[in-house]
Amino acid sequence: MLNSQTILSLALAGLASAAPLTSRDAATSSGPTDGDILNYALTLEHLEDVFYRDGLAKFSEKDFADAGFDATVYNNIKIVSSDEETHVSFLTTALTEAKVTPVKACTYNFAYTDVKTFLATASVLEGVGVSAYLGAAADIMNKNYLTAAGSILTVEARHSAYIRSKNGEVPFAQPFDTPLTLDEVYSLASQFIVSCPPENPKLPVKAFPVLTLDPKTPTPIKTGDTVTVLTPNYDIVTEGAKLYAAFIAVTGPTFVEAQPVSGGYSFKIPEGFAGQTYVVLTGCESEVTDDTVVAGPAIIEISS
Repeated sequence: MLNSQTILSLALAGLASAAPLTSRDAATSSGPTDGDILNYALTLEHLEDVFYRDGLAKFSEKDFADAGFDATVYNNIKIVSSDEETHVSFLTTALTEAKVTPVKACTYNFAYTDVKTFLATASVLEGVGVSAYLGAAADIMNKNYLTAAGSILTVEARHSAYIRSKNGEVPFAQPFDTPLTLDEVYSLASQFIVSCPPENPKLPVKAFPVLTLDPKTPTPIKTGDTVTVLTPNYDIVTEGAKLYAAFIAVTGPTFVEAQPVSGGYSFKIPEGFAGQTYVVLTGCESEVTDDTVVAGPAIIEISS
């Protein structure tokens, strides 16, 4: 079984509505406007749309069959691709009608090499998409946008469960999904973005330093196992301060002390996590915010 944690993490999501865009009062909130969120979502949907179209252009039904996936799987992935294309069209139209310039697709570099790694990447992508919807929902002011976001979220969750099952993973590993912030999602997505059109509107997001699970990690990973996350191409300077691995959950993060090792940090997997799990490094032991995250998220697939 190919484990999706060995594939570099992706992020995709989408939010949409044809209602007028709502802006926050600058005197009371510095958060993103609904227009910002829609363009953020469109950026991510473009990535996913291109990912599926490129994969289906590269791999035929026979390639899927040779990799152990029958015609039903191949045709269902074509449906997933069509869904993402529809999300792009919907968001683009909604933004244009609201007189907000929609972002265009970027140039991407995807890591898959065959059908199995393509589907493993798709599984990661869909899981992060669900988490992106959940995280963005709290910032959406217009109720119509929130309803539209929920309607797409449920479809993304179905995509995720289906692809996980075809990859031999538990389709619904936990009773709750995990919300991610805009910056956490963008940190994952940016690892696949090579460049974007210079005329694209600037998004209110930033990318944290990359954090990846050591590819040499034995699988399956279970509660109590010790794992290492790598900080490629950079060193974290803490001046003697402790760092913690924060496992993100809708009920709040779980913190475990992270020990420095060559090229990264090691820590034990705590109880209460299964499936596609997100971990950030932080110097704070009490909360996780965009101001306290040092690096990440890393994605770890945990077996129940």
